[in-house]
Order: sequence, then C-alpha cells, then structure tokens
Amino acid sequence: MTTFSWSELDDRAVKMAKALSADAVEKAGHGHPGSPIDLAPIAYTLYQHFIKHDPSDPKWAGRDRFILSGGHASLTQYIQLFFSGYDVTLDDIKKFRQGIDTRTPGHPEYGLTPGIEMTTGPLGQGLASAVGFAYGQRYQRGLLDPDAAPGTSPFDHKVWVIAGEGDVEEGVASEASSLAGNQKLGNLTVIFDANHIQIEGDTKISFGEDVLARYKAYGWYTDEISFIQPDGSYKEDTEGLAKVLEKAEKVTDRPKFIKVDTLIAWPTPGKTNDESSHGSKLGTEAVAGLKKALGYDPEENFHIDEEALAHARKVAERGGQAHAEWDKKFNEWKAANPDKAALYERIKDGKLPENFDKAIDDVVATFEPGSKVATRKASGAVLNAIAAVMPELWGGSADLGGSNNTTIKGANSFAPKDLATRTWPNVDEYGRVLHFGVREFAMGAITNGILLGSDTRPFGGTFFQFSDYERPAVRLAALMDIPNLYVWTHDSVALGEDGPTHQPIEHLAAMRAIPRLEVVRPADEYETAEAYRYFFEKNNSHPTAMILTRQGVPTLEEARDKAAEGVRKGAYVLIDPEGTPDVILMASGSEVQHAVSAAATLVDEGIKARVVSVPSFEWFEEQDAEYKEEVFPKSVKARVSVEAGLALSWYKYLGDYGKPVSIEQFGLQGNADQNMEALGITAEHVVEAAKASIEEAKA
Repeated sequence: MTTFSWSELDDRAVKMAKALSADAVEKAGHGHPGSPIDLAPIAYTLYQHFIKHDPSDPKWAGRDRFILSGGHASLTQYIQLFFSGYDVTLDDIKKFRQGIDTRTPGHPEYGLTPGIEMTTGPLGQGLASAVGFAYGQRYQRGLLDPDAAPGTSPFDHKVWVIAGEGDVEEGVASEASSLAGNQKLGNLTVIFDANHIQIEGDTKISFGEDVLARYKAYGWYTDEISFIQPDGSYKEDTEGLAKVLEKAEKVTDRPKFIKVDTLIAWPTPGKTNDESSHGSKLGTEAVAGLKKALGYDPEENFHIDEEALAHARKVAERGGQAHAEWDKKFNEWKAANPDKAALYERIKDGKLPENFDKAIDDVVATFEPGSKVATRKASGAVLNAIAAVMPELWGGSADLGGSNNTTIKGANSFAPKDLATRTWPNVDEYGRVLHFGVREFAMGAITNGILLGSDTRPFGGTFFQFSDYERPAVRLAALMDIPNLYVWTHDSVALGEDGPTHQPIEHLAAMRAIPRLEVVRPADEYETAEAYRYFFEKNNSHPTAMILTRQGVPTLEEARDKAAEGVRKGAYVLIDPEGTPDVILMASGSEVQHAVSAAATLVDEGIKARVVSVPSFEWFEEQDAEYKEEVFPKSVKARVSVEAGLALSWYKYLGDYGKPVSIEQFGLQGNADQNMEALGITAEHVVEAAKASIEEAKA
C-alpha cells in the first residue's frame, strides 16, 4: 500500500459514483439507492488504496478478497469494479436489475460478474462467510508455506468486508464473529456502515446495543470514525478513514471491526437520513436535487467524468505491479519448495492424489458382510482414510465431533495455541480439526467461505435435524454451485430416546427440494465408502449431504459386489428374481435392510420381488433413460418405497399403484426398535404394502 493521498479527481470520482447509483436505480424503477450513495467514498477508498487487486485478472491467487455483505447495496461494488477497469461496463450499470441477462443483478451473484467473490444473499451470510475466507487463507498458508514470516508468503492476503446494521443484527454474523475473535483472524477487516436506517426507519427502535462493545467482547480490535461532525455538519472524511484503516492494518493478532457513522443517501435533498431512500428509487425530483448538490446537470443521466474515471483506472496499474511482485515471490517459493508446489498445483486443479482409491479400498477390505455397523461410523473410517492422503481435506463439527465421527484422528485442532484444552491439547493455528461450537448456521457459512476463498476442501457435521439451522447456508452453497460436504448423522426416528424434537421426519424431502444439492443416504458400509469415493471423484460443483445412521445397520453381502458401480448411479438393483419381477421394493439408507428382508418373505410366498437401493435421487436423475428403465421398468406397476420419513420424494417413482412405507407424523419417545415398529418401518409392513400394490395394479 502506498502513502495515502486524495485529490480533487478523487472527489469527482466519488460524486460520479453517487450520481451513477441514483441513475441506475431510477432507470430500473426499483432498488436500494441510499446505501450505495453513502458508501461511495468508503468503497472508493478501499478499492483505490487498501484492497490488493488486479482488474485484468479477477481470479489472481494473490489478491485480497472483498465481500459486500449487504448485497442489496450491490451498486456500491459494481461501480467500483467499473471504475477500476474490470470487465464491467457503463452499459452494465445501465442494465442494473433489468432482465435475466443482466450482469448487474440486484444482489451480487457468484460467477456472473467479474470481481464478485460470492453470492452474499440474505443479510449476515456475507460477513459470516468472510470469516470462512479468513479461515481458508490461514489453513492454505499453513499447508503450503507454514514457516514464512508474517506478510512474506505468496499465500498471505487480506479479507475486507463492508457490512451494515442488518448484517450484524442477523444471528449468523454473531455466531461467526464470535468464532473469528476466538481464532484471532488478523487477516479480516470489517467496515461497519452505521447509517442507522433500515426499511422500517431509525434502527434504535430495534437495535440499541453498543456494537463496538459487542465486537470488542468477541475479541476483535475496534475503532470508529464519524462522517457526522460534532456541529451536525457532514464531512466524508476519507483521509480520516484511511488513518483509521492504516492503524488497524498494524494489528495482526485480531480481526478488525471499524465503525463508520454515515447518513444514508447524503447529500440527496429530502432523502438523506430517511428510510424512503433505503429500498425505493429516489424519484425524479430527489435525483435532480442530488445532481445539483454534486454540481451535475440535473437533466443528464449516467454522466461520466472522463478525467476522474481515468484517474480511478490507474488502480489497475498499481494492481498489475502488485501482481508482478507477487509472481516473483511465488516463483521463488515454487523453486524452493517443489513438493509443496506440486501439492498446490494438484489442489488448485481439483485433482485427487494418486493413492486416493487405494485409501478407500483398504477401508472397504475391512468390512464384514453380516456385521452391523452404523453408517456414521463407516463415514468416520472413510473420511479418516481419505484425510490421510488428502492434506487439503479438513473439517469438524458443531460440537458433535464424537457423535458425527468427523474428527480427523491424530490431527491438531485449528486454533491459536493458547486455546488448547484438556480435551484438545494439540492445537495450532494451521490445524485441520475444526471446532464450531453449537453454531450450525455459522458452520455452513464458514465452510462456504473456505471453499470460495481457498483451494482446500472442508466438511462440517451435525445431527440431521439440526440441519434446519444450517439450511440457509446450504441453499447458498447450492445457488453458488460449490462442493461443500455436509455430514449429517442421526438421520431418523431410530436415534431413539432423545425424542421427537431430535428425530428428522421432513428433512430428507426438504433437502431434496433444494436445487443442485445432492443428498446421499447410503444403506451400509459399502455404500458409504462408495458415496465418498464418487463425491470426490466426481469433482463437480454441487454441494453434497451424506445422511447417516446412528444405529447399526447390516453390512449387505449384495452391496459388496454391486455398490461400487451402483452407488454412483444413484439407484441400482440390489436383489433381483429370475424373470420379470411382480413388484419393485425401493428404499434408501437404513430401510434397505427391510426391503431385503421383505423380498425374501415375498419370494417364499411365490412373489417375485426386486430390491432397488436408492442412495441418491439426484445421482439417479443424471442417468440416461435406458438405465432408468432398466432399474424401474414401466411394465412393473406394483411398487413400494421404504424410508423412515415423509414419502413426498418417492411419488415420482411409485407411479399410479405404488405404496409408500413412510412416516407422516413426528417421532416418538421410544428406543430405535420401538419407534420403527410403532411407526410401521418394518419388513412386515413392506410385505403388506407390496401385496396391496400388486392387487391394485391387477385391478
């Protein structure tokens, strides 16, 4: 960073940003003009003087990351990208919020606009995911360049955030900020735009605490500057802001939270410090008044001050120079660390290690057909085997590591050394065991940020019922198409005596309803191992949820030979009679055993039953029509689905005469066997349903 300086051209650039923000919303007819107008000097200061970036290469590995947590203020970022020389044009600004082909939607969308690091989505998740960006930077540095002095590694970069009241009001931001303070993430800086206005007006009606005191209590460094002067006048003191930020940059042992008191929409007549400027266009009169205050012609729209724009675009030259300096540093590191460099190239390319399959095969070789093993236990064994050959894999749980089997054995915990405990004595800042505490939503947001901000592969675990708390982050992962891995255990009423509050019923259907989320519910050890193999081998962009049992389930002889090919197809014939089957029994997870048992009973009674294991609807839907017909031939009308949850997901495959064996109520207080028996998840019930389906299909 060079010595801060501010000129008349910078003032003119900020004025241009304000006018463009007003014009873009006015042209669209809707949007949020107030915050982009008051944030213009803050964002301009960051992009011009603090954020390390190269507009010619938005994905440059050495760049700082910037996250606009209040995504409704997206014009703030779009205009700075345009000013800096990214591939964002004035026409893009003019098309703000207009049409499905716009590259400047109302909220920033990952993968759509160059320079956007993530889809921040609903308030709070941007800030929370930024904590994950900081996690990922630190772990990747430790993986590749752990001994470099602070600030000297090519893997050192900073994470910058602009957030507002709505962000810090959301619980997920509090969850993640607490973790960030505990982790002493010195590479993270949040600028808090305190304009004291929300849709319903002045925030004091609902938001009265001392936010700086809260963040100080979290363990953050805090500071503040007010653009509102003691005499009531308003001064956008960018030099004062720069001094505050320069002071904060010297703090390396804590995340930084900088409060800036602003007036929304300043200096728009009649709209400054008014909630009407938050979520609606300003109106012709107010926009004209703003332009007059800025010294612009009220009749001219989308005015470009070419001299000021050229001045702003010089940031690209500085970015190119920083990039060149980074290249030199990176090449020196690469030459000095050939093994680490090879690892970096592999993980950057998303490739698996050469011994990946062997690691899984060695675990599979220990499975014993006929034994009873919980799929959560099988998951833990497989994850640990993969972790042994994939150092980029790291993760943990929301305070359920022992129950989820998500702890990487022998690995240190990810935390500063002074956080070592009696339970977790082996701690260092580059450890690979994550501890989220009871913060499922933050866990989901942080692992999203890790994926977006690094080349490493995280996972997070909790009970399946608690995925309700994580779901908004899961949805955002699916929306962004990033390969987050969820390990959700205790998947049904069979978890038993914890009772109905902890027993998932609607959760499989709810998660399957999220587009691009791949839900996998393996039947036994073999299917669990093959599910993980395919998830990593597939190397696609979709997030995936492994839904696992608490209770032991039989390790199936048939799956030993068929799971390797069958699981990756989402559904496969596990058991088949000779000739055309009379009925198809389809099941997932722990209920496959009941379909197998029921099929044996039906065969003894002269009824030919096919058993289809369905670990993943999403993977099955990827198959061609020929394979689908092979598994579920249209000629077989009698069908039964078996799953300890709502039947909602299964009707597509049941057809007109199929019968679901399902649970359409909340759970019970009994143990696993009692609950399953009482709720009809038994082989006997499957047999009855099969006979009823056959009879209806004949009628």
